[in-house]
Amino acid sequence: MSAQPPDGAPSPDSFASVFDVYEVRREDGRILYFGDPGADRETLMQTVWPAFRERGYEVRLARRTGEVVLVAEPHDADDGGVPWTNIALFVATLASTLFVGANWYYVDPFSPAVVQALPFMLAVVGVLGVHELGHYAMSRYHDVDASLPYFIPFPSLFGTMGAVIRMRGRIPDREALFDIGVAGPLAGLVAAILVSAIGLALPPVTVPPELANSADAVEVQFAYPPLLQAIAAVLGEPLSYSDPSRSINPVVMGGWIGMFITFLNLIPVGQLDGGHVLRSLVGDQADRVAPLVPTALFALAGYQWFVSDAGNAAGIWVMWGLIATVITFAGNVDPVDDSPLDKRRVAVGVLAFVLGALCFMPVPIQIVG
Repeated sequence: MSAQPPDGAPSPDSFASVFDVYEVRREDGRILYFGDPGADRETLMQTVWPAFRERGYEVRLARRTGEVVLVAEPHDADDGGVPWTNIALFVATLASTLFVGANWYYVDPFSPAVVQALPFMLAVVGVLGVHELGHYAMSRYHDVDASLPYFIPFPSLFGTMGAVIRMRGRIPDREALFDIGVAGPLAGLVAAILVSAIGLALPPVTVPPELANSADAVEVQFAYPPLLQAIAAVLGEPLSYSDPSRSINPVVMGGWIGMFITFLNLIPVGQLDGGHVLRSLVGDQADRVAPLVPTALFALAGYQWFVSDAGNAAGIWVMWGLIATVITFAGNVDPVDDSPLDKRRVAVGVLAFVLGALCFMPVPIQIVG
């Protein structure tokens, strides 16, 4: 037993005013400081966190068999090896979006003609990748430990369920929480706008006559968010054709996906991007908003099911209502330093929510036939 930590770790003297250490242990690469707290949890963590972070450690407060302990772990757990899991999921997502993209171009996915779906694959994966890299870049900027993106392949209409990054450790302040949270949606939205403009400028695809004229065909109809409609109006390009043998270029759907994901991520609850932004803007008041979000989503689903003629789209909002409920109970991310944001970031945050609203579609997808 020792009251002194290993070389390179913070000395108990540096935070003795808020935590009186009586024993130090080393365990599985971690350093455990057993002691008696001399301040409330928030004040204690605000005091000890910088001391540990300067020495390359993340720290958390815990209890062990009735004793209070500060658990310090090396800040960057990355071993510098090849991120094989990230690479494998990325390659699988390229394959799944290419395979599904063949259906958008009406070609056989098992034939050489599948290369026609490359623009769709690049559009979808590119928009998702830019979104996650926005988070990753800001995490690195604020020295928050974050993984590379994990793409999620899935044989859906788009071949993927998105991508995520994993953050470890505490967020130092509201500025870091805001920057990391808002960077993904804004970066992804810029990519979605560019992809949409490119897709609208590309020629439409030709629908095979047997599908265009079939009475038994099941049609999947997509609504277009106000932002995408505005882009089409500015460019003078159509989003639909009266001729059933023509369909918009599938690259446009890469932009559609980016906008829909932007809206979903900006839902202001819990640990979604919108939850991070709201928590940064209004502090603990975000806890009052969180319960209203799933209520609104369930209400939208109920309206579509019982009142409007879009009942088969209600399932989307029921699912997101359930997700929002779970996220609400999981709680927000609390930064170490909870000082308010500057006016410039507040303005960017408001703009982000406005842009997110322009990506909203009450009935994003509807099946007809």
